Amino acid sequence: MSDRLKGKIALITGAAQGIGLACAQAFAKEGAFVFLSDVNDDLGKKVADKIGKEAKYLHLDVQHESDWESAMKQIPHLDILINNAGITGFQPGFGLQDPENASLDSWRKVHAVNSDGVFLGCKKAIQKMKARRGSIVNISSRSGLVGIPGAAAYAASKAAVRNHTKSVALYCCQQGYDIRCNSIHPAAILTPMWEPMLGSGKEREERLADFAKDIPMHRLGEPKDVAYAALFLASDESKYITGIELTVDGGILAGSCASPSRKNE
Repeated sequence: MSDRLKGKIALITGAAQGIGLACAQAFAKEGAFVFLSDVNDDLGKKVADKIGKEAKYLHLDVQHESDWESAMKQIPHLDILINNAGITGFQPGFGLQDPENASLDSWRKVHAVNSDGVFLGCKKAIQKMKARRGSIVNISSRSGLVGIPGAAAYAASKAAVRNHTKSVALYCCQQGYDIRCNSIHPAAILTPMWEPMLGSGKEREERLADFAKDIPMHRLGEPKDVAYAALFLASDESKYITGIELTVDGGILAGSCASPSRKNE
């Protein structure tokens, strides 16, 4: 522990597991008081209890403005917001996610969490931070930088996160607010979000190996790899950085392996 976030208050959405959980753990270790939020209340409370006195759980469904308003009332001041909550659209009941067959309902459900949730988070954070200073970190995705044929809503929503980050960054500079806003673009990070795509048993191991083949570093990343990037952008070490997109992807976007192959090849 080096107290890189000593005295700061952070709000992290989707913090019950995966990248959000890793961010909460890392931030608490670095001296921040962390408000963890999620819709999985039981798991979120257990996580906060495990982190200890430097953490508190809040229920927050990011697609609802009333939930954001309730959360902000419980936070004395805000120095850091990690907009992490997101869904892929591969959950049961969403149906196909390609551009031809995806339903409008599932498209809207994905955007409500991934895009609307980030919009609302940035809006409320600006209002809370502008009298002081702050850092907003939006978790986008590799999918926000390239097309994903089988996950059209997810890719479009994450592209919206990327672009809105830049609008927020420039707006805060324009208004004279000491608020920075940056996006992180993870890829091939082994989180619970992947589980519906991986299956179980032998099939799971085979699919993991297949995914790793297409990664220049030949392995999947861990949630803490993204948490370390978020920690840097949340800290004063990045005080002259705003509006950037930081990829955490094992080298995928450095080359051509981000390009989709044709179906029959």
